[in-house]
Amino acid sequence: MAHKFEIYKDKAGEFRVRFKYNSEVIFSTEGYASKSGAKSAVESIKKHVGDAEVVEIE
Repeated sequence: MAHKFEIYKDKAGEFRVRFKYNSEVIFSTEGYASKSGAKSAVESIKKHVGDAEVVEIE
């Protein structure tokens, strides 16, 4: 698979999500106190990404 979400624990002990495409990190999230919070973030991203508006800032 060329793309994936990774849930990991950072140095501060918070759970974060990063999205990778071809081994390159495209974005990562804020820290969450629990792994379930990070998993909820993934589900929210999956659910809403198709509806995301594209805004050009010049």
